[in-house]
Amino acid sequence: MSFKLDVKLTPKQSECWNRLEDKTTRYPVFGGGAGGGKSWLICEWLIINCIRYPNTKWFIARNELTRLMQSTYVTFQKVIAYHKIPTNAFSLNGQYHYIEFGNKSRIDLLDLKFLPSDPFYERFGSLEYTGGAIEEAGEVDFGAFDMLKSRIGRYQNKELDIPPKILITCNPKKNWLYRMIYLPYKQKTLGNEYAFIQSLYGDNPHTIDSYKMQLSDISDKSLRQRLMFGNWEYDEDINSLINYDSILDIFKNKTETKGKYLTCDIARFGSDKSVIYLWNGWDISEVHIYQKQGLDKTTEGIRNLMYQNDIPRNRVVIDEDGIGGGIVDNLQGTKGFIANSSPFNDPRTNEKTNYKNLKAQCGFMLADKINKREIGISAKLDENTKHLIITDLEQLKAKDVERDAPRQLVPKEEIKENLGRSPDFLDAMIMRMYFELDRPYAQVVSTFKPDWNTTRQPIKTFRPKW
Repeated sequence: MSFKLDVKLTPKQSECWNRLEDKTTRYPVFGGGAGGGKSWLICEWLIINCIRYPNTKWFIARNELTRLMQSTYVTFQKVIAYHKIPTNAFSLNGQYHYIEFGNKSRIDLLDLKFLPSDPFYERFGSLEYTGGAIEEAGEVDFGAFDMLKSRIGRYQNKELDIPPKILITCNPKKNWLYRMIYLPYKQKTLGNEYAFIQSLYGDNPHTIDSYKMQLSDISDKSLRQRLMFGNWEYDEDINSLINYDSILDIFKNKTETKGKYLTCDIARFGSDKSVIYLWNGWDISEVHIYQKQGLDKTTEGIRNLMYQNDIPRNRVVIDEDGIGGGIVDNLQGTKGFIANSSPFNDPRTNEKTNYKNLKAQCGFMLADKINKREIGISAKLDENTKHLIITDLEQLKAKDVERDAPRQLVPKEEIKENLGRSPDFLDAMIMRMYFELDRPYAQVVSTFKPDWNTTRQPIKTFRPKW
């Protein structure tokens, strides 16, 4: 298979192409706005690599395979037609979703949609690729990118001296791209393995006129700012309770570390994960995640953390909804958190507060503490766990209500629909505010040393004299 291809790139595309050819950059990020030639660059780069390197294996990935076929694959066909490549030079396998060229090189078409049954994207764990591209990465969960990073550089790279690359295209989105790519790029701290090349509609002479008209007609101000002007900082949701930069700062804030607490969100029916935070004052020093384990083991894990850190039971709060109530029964003296229970009176004035329930009261208080940079996380976490915490905190939003009605949060079921999973990391953090409201317990430090029992047998209850 031999073709002479006339590659004509825009200056911005050429800048990205140089990154794709060097030996240093591993993950070039291209775009940051609409109409900058993102899809064309992906398709041209992969087509040329498939023709240039026989028997290599690549991928194009997007959040939904349907949208990949309706958009990216349409551009792929345009690039093929532009270069006058015969249609019999490749074939599309619609059953197994891949494009194969006559020289046995191929491009897999991957669906990166988050599946609750596969939260760690293990369905890609055995695949081997030369390289690939992620289209519209703002729609993609970080875990998918994290998995695909481990799958490139495994197919003919050494034999053909091909550096492993993932070309990433995106529009502005305050998710892992903002935290890992755009913000370090803006602060000039972006590592050598990454590169950010911003390309807007004005950088693409092929579509500048048509896109200018289309983007100018967008009525949503946030969407127009992001797609037309590449504005990453524009606030997207007026109902969000936490400023996004404040969320990112939570991993570097230095906070008060007086007094230890445990907050525990226990896996509910059909869930597979429990999240437990160990707090030193307002700093989360440890994050424990229990996967698909029984109530007895979770009880034992909490008991061990209490013993190892000398935490009295009145400084342990456990989600009492669902099966968490069983742990509260087993660890008598710990506090049970019931989300829909009545809110506390204001601990400063003892006056009634205007919240729909306890969870709303604690959620608004948590947002205020985070916005003031008064909560920190010093625990050593991998990038995926950080991403889960950040995306959970983004979902802490006020629900639109009538004036003077009780303040409330967006319901958990709506959050689960948005995330595709339960916001366990958020719920465990919200519960920390319980100790600011339950003042009689929050102000007393127990000097009682219980006879800790680290086996699975029931332990003695104790009633200290307050």
